[in-house]
Amino acid sequence: MNTSRRRRTAAPAAAPAAVLLAAALLAGCAGTGGSGGGEPELGPVEVNPATSALSLPMDAYTDTEAERIRMGQVQQALVSRCMARYGFAYEGVRSAEASGAGPEDRHAYLFGLADPAYAAAHGYDKSAGEGSPAKPAPPQLSDSAYVVMNGERPGAQSGTAPDANTEEEAALVDSGLTAAGQKVPAGGCGREAFRKLYAPTKNSVDLLFTFGLASEAHDRSRQDSQVVDALKKWSSCMDKSGYAGIESPYDVVEKLGLQDDKGGPKAVTAAKADVACKREVNLVGIWGAVEKAYQERLVEEHAETLALYKEQREARFKLAASLA
Repeated sequence: MNTSRRRRTAAPAAAPAAVLLAAALLAGCAGTGGSGGGEPELGPVEVNPATSALSLPMDAYTDTEAERIRMGQVQQALVSRCMARYGFAYEGVRSAEASGAGPEDRHAYLFGLADPAYAAAHGYDKSAGEGSPAKPAPPQLSDSAYVVMNGERPGAQSGTAPDANTEEEAALVDSGLTAAGQKVPAGGCGREAFRKLYAPTKNSVDLLFTFGLASEAHDRSRQDSQVVDALKKWSSCMDKSGYAGIESPYDVVEKLGLQDDKGGPKAVTAAKADVACKREVNLVGIWGAVEKAYQERLVEEHAETLALYKEQREARFKLAASLA
């Protein structure tokens, strides 16, 4: 453990015992890096927090499952409205509904399986209890409807039709196609719906921008000295539990050949050991704090773009409300 690292703030006097314990355990184990580089300083490190309780900076810019489903429904509604302009009734594929099964745990597998109760009941089977309903087939389109939907004729070489990245740019692009006496939008109604929702103007922030930042923070956190140290201790614990040679929680299923039986007895036994070792070394608490620190740094570095992204995200929600 790098003894030159200092925590950014001491745990407050009224902090929970778990936080105070972690503060004591990690005193002197924080980094010297500021916002410019190196390993960032850490805030309080909790002891074995539930992943559902983790709050990371990028959460403020990331849609929940219910919001993602709602945006999918809005996109379908925009497609239907566009198709109706050309005389086609189009309902599209029925969107999924929010499960309503309780609070969403968006970080459930961020550091590998971490819930001891789930491990004991389902092993590594992430879909346990959810079922796997067949995805409905998209509705069949006539050739003329296909042209309006896709902005190209059936059989045309994919990717060669005129298109645009934003709706503002699309106003200047001629698709070369007409239907019902009107120009077909560049890329068809499918692309128009996407642009209206996610890229209306030239300054629209790429939908994947925030995902990229979160991924970058996670990649950096995996190389942080405290996470590297915690992973070594977790691996050693797994070795003592009879699972040698596993260096990362993301490799357990593959290393143990559990791909075809993620919820079977062998998987459950391994999962219980995996989670027990994570708790023994406080992997989720340490990694969660480190992940948060790297996200905070990136949020600060990209504050202007993120503010614009947040503004545009709120505009999407307003559009969704207007179509309800």
